[in-house]
Amino acid sequence: MSDVLSLGRSPKIVQDRILLGVAIFIASESVFFLAIVLAYVAYRDAGLATARANLDFARTAVFSVALFASSATMAFATGTRSGRWLAATIALGAIFLIGQGSEYARLLSEGIGPGSALFGTTFFTLTGLHGLHVLAGLVALAALFSANRRRAAAVRPVAWEAVALYWHFVDAVWVVVFTVVYIGTLL
Repeated sequence: MSDVLSLGRSPKIVQDRILLGVAIFIASESVFFLAIVLAYVAYRDAGLATARANLDFARTAVFSVALFASSATMAFATGTRSGRWLAATIALGAIFLIGQGSEYARLLSEGIGPGSALFGTTFFTLTGLHGLHVLAGLVALAALFSANRRRAAAVRPVAWEAVALYWHFVDAVWVVVFTVVYIGTLL
């Protein structure tokens, strides 16, 4: 294992306990999100009229593109160990979170909230839990950015890989959520 790290190559999940732990955590979170997505789908018809009348697909698509682009910047950051690409990833993730917050503020101002009706409950639960995961990812990105700025040589490749794995997971979950909630509402 140490020769893989010393050559500067990215460690593989099966060769590193940290990456294996992150992968197991992501697997458990995937099951968790699957259950919530299935609940949303199961109750979707009851709130479909509310969703169609109130969700802003175009606006959400704009800040979703920021999150989707952040996977590319994270890949560049991981490949190059670049603080600049990491900063770009943080900025794009923050744009997404601010966009989600503005969507929540708009819906709340229209009387749609977590307890207002079945749509509000399922929508805010699903997208809110994803938002919390994005926030956790931003904290991890900021910690990596800070460590890299202080002493880049001391940051092991596995740290970059672990944070990248989690960030790509958060992005992949949003692909599913966006498809089910927003695109599914249009169909």
